[in-house]
Amino acid sequence: MRDGESVPEIVEHEVTAPWKGVLAEPAASSGAGVLVLTGSSGRVDRRRARLLAQQGLVALAIRWFGGPGKPAGICEIPLETFVAGVDLLRSRGVERVGVLGVSKGAEAALLTAVHEPLVDVVVGVSPTALVWCNVGPGLDGRRHPYRSSWTWRGRPLPFVPMDDSWRPAERADGGPVAIGGWYDLSERTFAPHLDAAAIPVERARADVLLIAGGDDAMWPSLRYAEQLAARRRAAGRSVHLLTRADAGHRPRFPGEGPAESSPTFRYGGTPRADALLGELAWAPVVDALRRPRAVPARRST
Repeated sequence: MRDGESVPEIVEHEVTAPWKGVLAEPAASSGAGVLVLTGSSGRVDRRRARLLAQQGLVALAIRWFGGPGKPAGICEIPLETFVAGVDLLRSRGVERVGVLGVSKGAEAALLTAVHEPLVDVVVGVSPTALVWCNVGPGLDGRRHPYRSSWTWRGRPLPFVPMDDSWRPAERADGGPVAIGGWYDLSERTFAPHLDAAAIPVERARADVLLIAGGDDAMWPSLRYAEQLAARRRAAGRSVHLLTRADAGHRPRFPGEGPAESSPTFRYGGTPRADALLGELAWAPVVDALRRPRAVPARRST
């Protein structure tokens, strides 16, 4: 919002099933909506949902793992979890549905767009180009052996495991560490897994917008975003990639403020660089989510 502009009226509804979340509906809807997914925190991103609703979007933010009956970690999460979010938005009269995800949420968003033709646009913030193994325990309470983060129609997706021989090169004092090297090592160790685990983003009928910082210390999201963009272009499909060399893993959109510091992980970038990348991306994100689509989609059977 600009200085002097009034804040549009937003009505928030608490969602309790099939997951906890919040549905933010503007009084004057644009006919577009977006499913908002955080990363491995698993939290409901109310602030981001509100900001998007202020732009005329029906915004649904959900907690997609954790809680009763759900895996405690990101382990064999059904992609149907996110399809249910798409369906809820459609049930509220949304004609153009987007999915916006960050980090592991971007992994989920991209895969949902690959498998669900009713997704019109996907925004991947700090994405990966690969399906990775679980982060935390599954329903059985076990972290190992490694399993896929995701399933589709009951079948686990091919994935890349982590090489647990990795050790951080810095921060021997117990401070926050950068784990990007862990992903680099795991790709080398499990190189035969990479082709099968690659996210086939070229299959998605959705518009694709990618946002990545060149100083991401969590995983090499810019390299992954470039790989995703290359797959789209090779297939003759459109893609938009926005980046800053000095931004890290957590770009921040206008109105969100800086991300909280972590005692565990280094995310790269700086608060200013992350804010500048978010500012650069904000108008394209809103435009992509609201842009009308000429050809209606049909769900595959």
